[in-house]
Amino acid sequence: MSSNPLWSATYRVGEADLEYMTLEAADLPEALRGYQLARSGNLDNREMAENGFQGSTADRFRNAGRIGGFMREFVPTADVAPASGIDFVGATVVHLFENPDQVSGWMSNIFVKDFEDNVGESVGSGQQIVAVNRIETGGFYDEAVGLYVLQGGPAGLLSSTVIDFRVGRLLGVAFVGSIGEHDRTQLATELALALEKKMVQVALGGR
Repeated sequence: MSSNPLWSATYRVGEADLEYMTLEAADLPEALRGYQLARSGNLDNREMAENGFQGSTADRFRNAGRIGGFMREFVPTADVAPASGIDFVGATVVHLFENPDQVSGWMSNIFVKDFEDNVGESVGSGQQIVAVNRIETGGFYDEAVGLYVLQGGPAGLLSSTVIDFRVGRLLGVAFVGSIGEHDRTQLATELALALEKKMVQVALGGR
């Protein structure tokens, strides 16, 4: 690891640094400019499990090497009427792990596997995962994986485009949720690359 200065730098990152890595309103891509902060805060393993798929436990995530995380979520202003094609949320999350191998393991064994295993299953609030497709990711410093998730419920279809990527022992996540059947790979990639840039800046000592 020591031969890679960036990876080494992530060993100096603590949970208190994660807040400075997630994107703020001014950092958002053009398509999400003007969105307002809806939620932000630390994400411990217990909260992750409570909001995860059925069977998720804090112990499972702890055993996967996850130490903690921080998230920021943005939504349109109140004057934007919900309609097909509207992106109802854009969010970034940074998770801290014990080592880079665990980040890689999480991406394939938890992120991708849990979504693919739950196709056809109910995910609460009357929602059901209809389809999960992997999307192409490019331009990242290291390993990255993306999913386009379609879920259905009483109000119709919702799409989620999610990209996970690794920076040393950090996992960056960019998420765009849309009303209707809309693949947002390009926007999620823009969001993820902006997040990656900020994570690297903070890891190398800049805030």
